[in-house]
Amino acid sequence: MRALVDDHGKQIKQATPSMPVEVLGLGGVPMAGDTLTVVENEARAREVAGYRQEQATRKRTEQAPVSLEGMFSALADKANVIEYPVIVKGDVQGSVEAIVNALNKLSTDEIRVRVLLSGAGAITESDVTRAASTGAPIIGFNVRPNAKAREIANREKVRFMYYDVIYHLTADVAKEMAGELGPERIENVVGRAEVKDVFPAGKRDKAAGLLVLEGAIRKGLHARLTREDVIISATTIASLRRFKDDVAEVRAGLECGVVLADTNDIKPGDHLEVFEVELRERTL
Repeated sequence: MRALVDDHGKQIKQATPSMPVEVLGLGGVPMAGDTLTVVENEARAREVAGYRQEQATRKRTEQAPVSLEGMFSALADKANVIEYPVIVKGDVQGSVEAIVNALNKLSTDEIRVRVLLSGAGAITESDVTRAASTGAPIIGFNVRPNAKAREIANREKVRFMYYDVIYHLTADVAKEMAGELGPERIENVVGRAEVKDVFPAGKRDKAAGLLVLEGAIRKGLHARLTREDVIISATTIASLRRFKDDVAEVRAGLECGVVLADTNDIKPGDHLEVFEVELRERTL
């Protein structure tokens, strides 16, 4: 530490509790919330700093024992997770840390935020170049790009997202992440039936004679054919008849005949589950 300056810009020898001061001459850039410890001399300061750095490095590199099975499982899970990359720049380091923490909390088992770069200060050319190479948007919190950065961004079609309220920032990012996943697919079971008989239907197809056990069977709906609770095929109801008449629906307790799309692997004793699919806007 080379100098201690009070809030009036005057150099002082010591600072008492609750006194705001500026410390000059530190060997590195501290993070918000770090504790400044005063020791008797520079040699002691270097010793303490070296010890703490060693402990921090050891903590980062320590890993719990993992099995080969666990390692491959973790790799598979990682491969299935969609990443949403971002670059974060803010007016002060404290704001940047709060934003990064808030964004990380948006991550789910299906999609996670990946902060490629974060820091305090204006948006620079290097930030824009990194965003252009990765397709990540640049989130600016109370900051803007300099002239050169704007020029590169216009040329490379880099997207900026400007905010001055963290809640608005996280709400927009959550909405975009949900959009990356696409709409949520909701299945609503409409009816279940048992295959009682199988007979030819034309030159190639087979028809299944059903007894409707629950709900209703409807033409055009999605269906799953199961055999001993194992799914044999995922299909749709291509044709639905009661006696010789084409019908739109057959309810529980009645018999009917169906032709299933794209499958002829049907046997007596199989079960048919018919369901509707609803695409619902996804939220995080």
